[in-house]
Amino acid sequence: MSPRPFFRADHVGSLLRPPALHAARARFAMGEIDRAALAAVEDDAIRDAVRMQEDAGLPIVTDGEFRRAVWWGDFIFRIAGTALGGPDDSAAFKAAGGADPGYAPKIVLTKAKLARTAPIVEGDYRCIAAAATRALPKVTIPSPSRIHFHGGRDAVDRAAYPDLDAFWADIVRIYRDEIAALEALGCRYIQIDDPVMSYFLQEPMRAKLRARGEDPDETLALYVHVINGMIAARRPDTNVAIHICRGNARNAWAAAGGYGAIAEIIFPHLDVDSYLLEYDDDRSGDFVPLTLIPRDKKVVLGLITTKHGELETLDDLRRRLDDAGRHFPLENAAVSPQCGFASTVEGNDIAVANQEAKLRLVVELARRTWGSV
Repeated sequence: MSPRPFFRADHVGSLLRPPALHAARARFAMGEIDRAALAAVEDDAIRDAVRMQEDAGLPIVTDGEFRRAVWWGDFIFRIAGTALGGPDDSAAFKAAGGADPGYAPKIVLTKAKLARTAPIVEGDYRCIAAAATRALPKVTIPSPSRIHFHGGRDAVDRAAYPDLDAFWADIVRIYRDEIAALEALGCRYIQIDDPVMSYFLQEPMRAKLRARGEDPDETLALYVHVINGMIAARRPDTNVAIHICRGNARNAWAAAGGYGAIAEIIFPHLDVDSYLLEYDDDRSGDFVPLTLIPRDKKVVLGLITTKHGELETLDDLRRRLDDAGRHFPLENAAVSPQCGFASTVEGNDIAVANQEAKLRLVVELARRTWGSV
């Protein structure tokens, strides 16, 4: 059995959508083309994106999340029983200088018993696997916490789930089945995206949970337990990673603060193989919480920002790595951008050329630090 894949240069997943894809989405929305025609444009764009990533020297590639309107919805709403609710205004995003970007996450409603009635992202993996010639395809999936957090108990139909234990058991089963199906196709790198965990850094969000009768620390521990359940049956040669995000939509973010306030609940207890953590600016805090990550885990340090196009310098990045190495062994570390470039279809306000330059910088930093990617 091969070891779990791990590389020194990584990236979180989403990429800026090309103009042709934006145009095709607009035409599809107006009924001018059908789903098959849109999928053909998506396929072409994904092949180009894979080629760009491989040419940049990345050892892993994604499909840029080009089939998704938003990083989570196109996965979760393929689960039977889910529906879209209104915005969670208490979790509204923030932008530089305190500006209001006008973006708030939507609540997921559970209207009936949850079920995986069809493959969710298996087709996405088939496309990227066919396009990749020099790199390992990675699939990104939203954390199950996204189904529960913003609405809580009130967003879960009581007739379908009088007991939330059954709700969580169904979620674990759905994710287990999807992971097993991806593995059967050959997928060996699955990334769980979870910005919800960072909300537990914010006292207003913790107060919101207390107001609805939850202990915030117990809810966070429950999310850890659920993720452990959904990945427990993975193959020994599959790398399951988690990206603990602070929010990413149109250059805005959801949460600020170092990981210290949540580290003791998550890092010693979450049974993932690697972490992708954000360390690109002053909102990120220090590296001290890394001391709580077991030494048999890997850590991908997101040192390069996707929030603006200015390119970081190698000297500054090397100093940051040296600082991180005081708290976690660099032989178990890697580097990446801090988040994706386009968690929503609109993308961050950054030029395509700067996006590629940042990906190439990740590769160069990895090579200069470890001698390889």
